[in-house]
Amino acid sequence: MRLCTQKGYPPASGKSLRNTTITTKDKMQSLRELYRIGRGPSSSHTMAPHRAAGIFKQRSPQAKRYRVNLYGSLAATGHGHLTERAILEALAPTPAEILWMPEITLPYHPNGMKFEALSKQGALLEEWIVYSVGGGALREEGAHYETPEIYPLANLQEAVNWSTQEGRPMWELAPKYEGEEIWDFMAEVWSQMQTTMKEGLACEEVLPGGLRLPRRARSFYLKAKTQRRSIARTGIISSYALAMAEENASGGTVVTAPTCGSCGVVPAVLRYLKEELKCPDTEIYYALAVAGIVGNTAKHNASISGAEVGCQGEIGVACAMAAAAATQLMGGTETQIEYAAEVGLEHFLGLTCDPVMGLVQIPCIERNALAANKAIISAEYVLLTDGRHRVSFDDVVKAMRQTGHDLPDLYRETSTGGLASIVQDPSQKASSKK
Repeated sequence: MRLCTQKGYPPASGKSLRNTTITTKDKMQSLRELYRIGRGPSSSHTMAPHRAAGIFKQRSPQAKRYRVNLYGSLAATGHGHLTERAILEALAPTPAEILWMPEITLPYHPNGMKFEALSKQGALLEEWIVYSVGGGALREEGAHYETPEIYPLANLQEAVNWSTQEGRPMWELAPKYEGEEIWDFMAEVWSQMQTTMKEGLACEEVLPGGLRLPRRARSFYLKAKTQRRSIARTGIISSYALAMAEENASGGTVVTAPTCGSCGVVPAVLRYLKEELKCPDTEIYYALAVAGIVGNTAKHNASISGAEVGCQGEIGVACAMAAAAATQLMGGTETQIEYAAEVGLEHFLGLTCDPVMGLVQIPCIERNALAANKAIISAEYVLLTDGRHRVSFDDVVKAMRQTGHDLPDLYRETSTGGLASIVQDPSQKASSKK
């Protein structure tokens, strides 16, 4: 048994967002924006604030101290998501004060931050308002950053149409618009996914954060290996997804797919199918490209932020990505790939984001396991059809966006409703019995 400790954060990148603003709205960004390698437990609440703090520190090196205002959902569940630690580590050794304002939601996005650089006397030297918009991405109001918007696709149907017209597989869109070097990036992504899974499968301990939730990935894996094949599949896929999600919950290094909270779904499906189908790594890279295109269209036309549209934008999109990747690996057509993505997302519509105690543990970890199994089932279901269907993936994305905006705030990563309002903190439960 390997005992695993809660992880810290690597040095923050000082990469500036200045002079890289793109305002074109009819193109999608690089897959490098969707698959990000970084520390958990949350791409929105830890990874992005950590990056934002690093950028602001480089922009204001004259500061003697910093003040950081966190708003809305970012403040409501920031403690459970280790937001404060991530920001303070990025700003160190300069002292910083964190102000929590969950009752204030800035108009552009629920995950708002205001960084202030102060002089020794407390005078304001510079300030910056930036938003964590999902998947580790940062944005100022009305702007996109970091990598150009390079895919001239408005939705997934346009990707299918390109494949049909050109007679080429969908995954070829990746090297067409990002160059052959995208495969080096996919190799790095797949390598990190495997490393994280290996670490997660080796751990047996209680997760940090106060819920005293034990890890289950290793137990699931060992038990599944002794079961008959029909039962073993569920256990093995679940163990892979749990390994990723549990590593994320402990602050380990993960790949957003499309977020930290849903990071276990895609790699669990890919590893299981690689073992079953004996796929070479190149086929996995192609499947990652297909999954990325699906995730990008959801991100572009709706959101992958739990604070904006609920967990349907995280675990639902992850299931769609994994279902599409599975269909690609199992020889489906582009129409069937789109159909599998539609099935994967459609049946998560309306899913709330209500993490208990603001931790990415209950119900987040189990959702990764269930969504991974559901992705495989979605692909198998679609492969039994000719690919024709009435509801498109793009229509479901529109429905997801509308549904997410209609959800009350208490169901969008504020931990003020649903399970978060019903399931008690174990320490409070124990004290209430005294």
